[in-house]
Amino acid sequence: MGQERHELAVAVIGGSARAGRLGPAVVAWAADQAGRRDDMVADVVDVAVAELPWDMGGYGADPTPGALAPRLEAADAFVVVTPEYNHSYPAALKNLIDWHRREWQAKPVAFVSYGAFSGGLRAVEHLRGVFAELHAVTVRDTVSFQNAWERFDAAGRPVETEGCERAAKTMLDQLAWWGHALRDARAARPYAS
Repeated sequence: MGQERHELAVAVIGGSARAGRLGPAVVAWAADQAGRRDDMVADVVDVAVAELPWDMGGYGADPTPGALAPRLEAADAFVVVTPEYNHSYPAALKNLIDWHRREWQAKPVAFVSYGAFSGGLRAVEHLRGVFAELHAVTVRDTVSFQNAWERFDAAGRPVETEGCERAAKTMLDQLAWWGHALRDARAARPYAS
C-alpha cells in the first residue's frame, strides 16, 4: 500500500492584474504563511501572467482547459487573494475562475482580501456565491487588510505582523481541516456534480 500524502497542495491565487498593484506583496505574504506550515505546500498562481482568453465560446460550452488546469487540478485547497474593485472582485479573477470548472469541485477555498475601508470583504462575499455554484466550500474566516497601502512597508511586508499572522493561522487551520476532509472524501467517493 502506498504512503499517504500528509501535506495539502494549496494554490495561492493572486487575483489582481492591475498595473502598479499591491497584489504581489499580499500574495507573497499569504504564500509564506501557508508555506511555513508543515501540513501545506504552496503554489502561487498569478492572474496577471495566466494568459487566459476572454472569449469563452457559446452558451453551455465547457471551457477548454488551459495551462493552469493541471495546477488547479493538483491543488487540494485554494487561497484566493483578492482586491476590491467597485465593491466586488476583479474581472481577471472571475475570468480565471470561469475558465475552470471541475478543478474547483469539492475543494475548500479561503480568502485573503485587501482594499480601502472594507478591506476587500465585499469582494469576498461576492466570491462565496461564485464558488458555491462551482461546488467548492468556502471557509468562514478570512484575512482582510483595510487601507492596505498603509499596511505594507516598502519591502512588501506587513507593518503589523502579530494580528495578521494570528488571523492567517485561524484561516489556514480551517482550510487544512476542510482540505483533508474533502481530499479523503474524494478518494473514498469521487465527487459528481
